Amino acid sequence: MPTRIYLVRHGATDLTAEDRFAGSTDVSLSEEGRRQVAALGERLRCDTLDAVYASPMSRTLETARIIAKPHDLEPLAEPDLREIDYGHWEGHTRDEVERDHPAEYEPWQEDPLTIAPAGGESGIHVLARALPVMRRIVEQHAERSVLVVSHKGTNRLLVSSLLGFDARGYRDRLDQSPAALTILDFASVTRARLRVFNDVSHYEGVPSRVLQRRLSRWWSRPGC
Repeated sequence: MPTRIYLVRHGATDLTAEDRFAGSTDVSLSEEGRRQVAALGERLRCDTLDAVYASPMSRTLETARIIAKPHDLEPLAEPDLREIDYGHWEGHTRDEVERDHPAEYEPWQEDPLTIAPAGGESGIHVLARALPVMRRIVEQHAERSVLVVSHKGTNRLLVSSLLGFDARGYRDRLDQSPAALTILDFASVTRARLRVFNDVSHYEGVPSRVLQRRLSRWWSRPGC
């Protein structure tokens, strides 16, 4: 029996809707985000969960608690599952950063794995702290099912690494919608199989205020 990880991104926040960089900024779920997460919690109500882990940010802990409540589990905070720190870009919109810091933004846009904003983190830094946590969770809960609640960037980097993709393209090639469900089965800590990715069928039809620019500029061209 494989070890199953339910990897979840937190629900929407007001900053999500405004397309602002909010990696290290602590912000709560919006009402829309709570509806999204409640729908996911209902979807997973009858699944068996052995443990729940979450980034310590308000939005991730609240997401984890909503989903964990029917299972009588209390989320365990894991600081190294937190989102990318965007340094002095925090709180600014993508358009503002692109306009005000073009010398930083353009190289980062091309290679967010190795390049970081001033005072922030690169994708490599995030993987260096988050990947060991994921491996430890898999080891500690062998042949069990565990909920892990993290963030858009962190989740995409973890999936890229675990499946052996070139993580330089994680922003262009992978999405993580608010309250999205991704399921990974592990035969060992280094052998993962993707079962479900970025599934939001639990709240399909719920009006969304999330902007279309959820990936990178490359996906924002006319017709995309």
